[in-house]
Formats: sequence, structure tokens, C-alpha cells
Amino acid sequence: MKQFFLQVLHNYTLSAVITSCFVFAFRRTSPVLSTRNPNWLTCLHWMQYHQCIFRCNKPDRRLANHISHFATCACLSDKTKYPSFLRTIPSDDYQGRALAQLVKHFGWTWVGAIRSYNDYGNNGMAAFTETAQQLGICLEYSVAFVEKGAPDNMKKIINVIKASTSKVIVTFVSSGHMDVILHELSQHNLTGYQWVGTESWIIDSQPAEKDTHHILDGAIGLSIPKAHVNGMREFLLDVKQLNSSSNKLFTEFWETLFNCKFKLSNSSAENQRECTRHEDLTGVQNSFTDMSVMPIFNNIYKGVYAVAHALHSILGCNDTCNYKMQPDPLTILQHIRKIHFETKEGDEVYFDENGDPAAKYEIINWQPTENGIVDFVTVGLYDVSLPADKQLSHQLQDVLSMQVPVSVCSDKCPPGTRKVLQKGKPVCCYDCIRCAEGEISNMTGLPCPITAQDACVKKEAEFLSYEEIMGVLLTAAALFGTCMTAVVAAIFFTYRTTPIVRANNSELSFLLLFSLTLCFLCSLTFIGRPSEWSCMLRHTAFGITFVLCISCVLGKTIVVLMAFRATLPGSNVMKWFGPAQQRLSVVAFTLIQVVICILWLTISPPFPFKNFTQFKDKIILECALGSAVGFWAVLGYIGLLAILCFILAFLARKLPDNFNEAKLITFSMLIFCAVWITFIPAYVSSPGKFSVAVEIFAILASSFGLLICIFIPKCYIILLKPEKNTKKNMMEKGASKS
Repeated sequence: MKQFFLQVLHNYTLSAVITSCFVFAFRRTSPVLSTRNPNWLTCLHWMQYHQCIFRCNKPDRRLANHISHFATCACLSDKTKYPSFLRTIPSDDYQGRALAQLVKHFGWTWVGAIRSYNDYGNNGMAAFTETAQQLGICLEYSVAFVEKGAPDNMKKIINVIKASTSKVIVTFVSSGHMDVILHELSQHNLTGYQWVGTESWIIDSQPAEKDTHHILDGAIGLSIPKAHVNGMREFLLDVKQLNSSSNKLFTEFWETLFNCKFKLSNSSAENQRECTRHEDLTGVQNSFTDMSVMPIFNNIYKGVYAVAHALHSILGCNDTCNYKMQPDPLTILQHIRKIHFETKEGDEVYFDENGDPAAKYEIINWQPTENGIVDFVTVGLYDVSLPADKQLSHQLQDVLSMQVPVSVCSDKCPPGTRKVLQKGKPVCCYDCIRCAEGEISNMTGLPCPITAQDACVKKEAEFLSYEEIMGVLLTAAALFGTCMTAVVAAIFFTYRTTPIVRANNSELSFLLLFSLTLCFLCSLTFIGRPSEWSCMLRHTAFGITFVLCISCVLGKTIVVLMAFRATLPGSNVMKWFGPAQQRLSVVAFTLIQVVICILWLTISPPFPFKNFTQFKDKIILECALGSAVGFWAVLGYIGLLAILCFILAFLARKLPDNFNEAKLITFSMLIFCAVWITFIPAYVSSPGKFSVAVEIFAILASSFGLLICIFIPKCYIILLKPEKNTKKNMMEKGASKS
């Protein structure tokens, strides 16, 4: 009916004949070598590919090869059944996967599906369903359009759509079937659905030009990429070779295009003018004259050139060709499987092991204009030859809808809840229940470590540990203070017979150093995961050791005051505050704190506590006070002794003593009180583990203050100024002050 001639080889012509099947025949211009049985066929329509395959697989044509521009069924990729079949249009297997990727991209996890009940619809929808399940997309329903009994079948489809909750409908139907579905949808006024379509109808102008196109407004789908084949338009407009009254295809085409009639034509009507055969085809603008809206022409073009390149390779054509060679079908098939070239338009042409080309689709969006016409706008591209994360590209700003439709069975679970599947429903349908205490679910919109989001995860437990930097630094400071105290104690023990050590009761000095060591070490009980024993130990050890420390300082302060009183005439005060009384006072002051701690531990002791309220995404492991009265009683008693000691030391600062003992105690207690006064607001306002760090810092700072202010000046004299560490110097110093 129409024959394309492509002069690609020297003295050879490759031709394609449009009949019920396209026949690509290789022939030499010499009639002697003209082949009567063509070696290449390609099906004109997907409905006809079985007929073409059957025709070419007769016993006398078992090796006939096929290149199809329109047959998309995935079944044709089976080389055990169709070993000589190739095509220039992608398999529906790729289209099904691409549709699933497109649906997933827009977040539609709850969709309906309609398919044609044939190989095209069944195989294509099977590919979509398989990929959709892998991507977490659920099908609320999947119904088939059956031509036999269409009214009843269509009624069933309409009822299913009405009863559904999904707002997205994926279709794998032919253009003709879509026309029927669209008509029924308009009869029931079923609007408000997002339609996702295949290449069979997404760029079909017929449904877009109907009054019912508003049903499909906003539809999105895949189409074979449009392409302009150089010279194809001019070739098709030259229809002189078709200008024959015996050519039924030409007669029907011409009468429809120009609304005229030929004489003796069965299609003639009384109200139609007579066709003159001189009508101007170049002024017509439709899908026939605009090659870009008919991608199949480009596929035919690729098929013809694929054969030409294979023949070029077989015949070894450079300047001339081997005219005596007539290739057999198997040789041609082997060579055409290896071809890989680029067309003048920049398209790559090659076949994979299944005889399929690289799949590439345009993403088309139906966008209605103000004058009621639908524009087919290309808003993206799907290219399977690219890496997986780049196969789907899009320009969302070109999509008409201001807001992407939502189609989910259940909304996302908010933070603090987890999914529980609804019985008998797909995995996309679930209820949200609150997480158990101590567990969280990931926040909405963030990647979840549990892909299914059907469980809660344990909250991160936060406490001051030895592994983190802050814990390491505080531990190092505590150990440094302990070592420093031990060094001072060693110095004092070595020089225990010298006046500076013996002055002001050396027993209290050693007891004070011992208590300072305990103060440094008790800070370590605050680091690590809280337990029942560590919680009780940290507060009681802190309270008792600090009272012991302050009691020693208080005893030394009283000794300074009593020593001055003893120098007055007739005074016998030292008899009442000698070494025995000093030891007894330290024990008495400490015993009071011990009693307070025992009562605290007996009535309501500290205990490990999981704080869920301070932070939503983590648990604070801390030691609850148990009895706040007990805690503040311990802290208050320490403060009372510290204030008393500071007052007495301040009063004694100008008294004539040896080695400025009262002044040193005054400075140390000033630092001690300042640290603990600032501790209270800092402790209350610090969140989580930082409150523990503040308490440790207060313990270490006050301990270092006592150690440095009271003992370091004496160590300086012992080690660097030994000439001052004499009884004579001490007596002269005391006399000069008095």
C-alpha cells in the first residue's frame, strides 16, 4: 500500500511495505536477485503481532526474522518462543516498572488498577504490581476490562471505583478500551481521581478532544519519546504513488481528511463533494503531517536503519558491495543483534539479549488550557540506561496541579507512635498506637531505621559516662586532685617534726588531707550509669566527707582563736579545747551528718530514675533524690558549718598566729561558699547529665580551693623557704605581730 525506499547500500535498496504487517525486504535492484519471501516483518499494531508471528513461523518461514515498532508485550522477550523477534519499542515490562517508580515518586501508596484483559494489560499490570510491592505501594483493587460482556463488566468497574478510598487509578489499557471507560465515567460523573496512564492513550488526541476530557484532567503517564525524523514529513506528504482508485487505504484516508468522496466509492454520501485528487495536503495540520506526535514513525525509521547497518556489515560494503552474496536469515539475525549506532537525530539504536531496545519514556501531564483544549506537556523523562537513582528525572514546576493529590490508606504515624497492621488489610493499612515507655518512633518526614515503621525503637539513654569527653575530663581532674593531696600528705609526713607542720594540731591537718582525698574520690561516684547502690553512695559519701572536711577546718579555726585566748593573763582556755576536744568536735560534727544520711536512706533513699519528660527523643538516667528534704538537709548542714567556719576565720584573720593560718582558712572558706552558692542555680537550670557535671564541678572546685589555700603555702615554705620553717622564726613572727 505504501513503500518507503532507503538507498543505503551501493546498488541495493531497502524497502518497507505497509500492509497488515510491515515487510522489510532486502533486494538488489536487479530483478533476478529480488526476494519473493521477505526476511523481515514488523507488526503494525500490538493486536496483530500474534498473526505476524504465526505467519512468519510457518514451516517454510521458520527462520524469518521480525523487527516490530509497536508490539510491546513482555512475552515477546522470551527467546525460547520467539528467537528471531526484535523490536524498536520498549517492552511493557519496563513500562510497568517505570509507572511504579512514578507512583512512588509522588507518594501514592494506595492505588487502584484497571487493565485490559489481554496480554498487553495482564503482563503490563503484572510488571507494575511486582515493582509496586517492592516499593511499598499497595493495590486497593485490580480489575480487568473484558470486551465480552462489556456492559456488565463496566458496571462492576464503576462500582469498585465508587466503593474505593484510593484517589489514584493506574491504567494498563488500550486506547479503545480507555474510550469506553471514559464514557462510562462521565455517565456517573466520577471526577476527582488522579489517572496514571500508559503510552497507549496518554497522548491520544481523541479522548482529549471530547467533552468528557475533564474526567482525565491532570492525568500523568508515560509516552514513547517524540522525535522528528529528517525528511519523513516530506516523504509522507508525497502521496502520488498512492493516488490510485484501487487503493482502498488511500481512498479512505483521502475522503476522511478532506471530507470529500470519490466516484464509485462505497463511502460516498449525498452531502459530500467529489474528491479531485488535487487537494493540498501540505496545508493540513494533524497527527499525520506532524511526525512528532506519532513516535511510531521514529521506531520504524530505527528498524529500517538497523537492517541497513546489519547488511552493510554482512556485505562488507565500503566503496562497493559483494553483489553475489544473498544473506540467509540467521546471518542477518546474528549481525543485527550486534549493531550499535546513533541516528542523525542523536538516538542510540541497539538490542539487548532479549532483542529489546533501551527503554526510554517521556512523562506526560494533561494540562487543560483556558480555551478548553488539553495540552500534553512533557514534565519528565524515564531512561532505564541511566543509574538507578537517576532514571527518573522531572520538572515538578511544570506539573499543572498546585497540590499533589494524596492517596494513602493510613496517614503517617506521628512521633511517639508505631504502626499496627489492620487485620485482613494490605500492609499500607495500619493503626497508630503509642510507643511503650522508654521507646520512641522516628519523627515524621525523617528516614526511619525500621523501613516498615511497624515497631518502636528504644530511646537513647543519656547519662554522664566515662567514655565521653566531659566524663574523661572530670575523672582526670578528680584523680589529679587525689594525687595532689597524696603528694601534700607525703610532704607533711616527711617534715612532720618541723614547726610549720606541728603548729595548729598536725592531727587535724592529716585528717583534713584524708577527708580531701575522699572528697576528690567521691566525685567519681557521680559518673557512670546510675544504679541503686551508686545513687545512695554518691549523695551520702558526698555529704559525710564534706562535713568531715569542714569539721577539720572548723577545728583548726577554733584552735587559732583558743591559742590567742591562751596568751592572755590568767587564761586557761586551751585546757577546754586541747587535742582530745578537737578530735571529739570533729567526730561530733560528722556524726550529726551521719545521722541525717541514715534517716534519709531509711525513710526515702535516692534511687535510679528514667526521666522521659525532659527530652522527647532520649531518656535521662539520673538519681532521684527520694526525699528532697533529706538532700537539702545534708546540703544545708554543710552550708551551716561552712558559714560558721568562715565567720570564725574572718574574726581571727588579724590575730597574731603562726604562718597566717586564719587568713588562709578565710580565703579557702570564701571560695568554698562562693562555689556552692553558685552551684544551686546552675544545678537547677542544667538539663540531663549536665546537672551531674555541675555537681561534680562544685565538689572538685571546693576541694581544690581548700587544698590550695590551706596547704600549698605551707608546702612552699617547707620546700622552697626552709629558713622560715624554724621555731626561732615562728617565735619572732609571733612576737612582731603581737
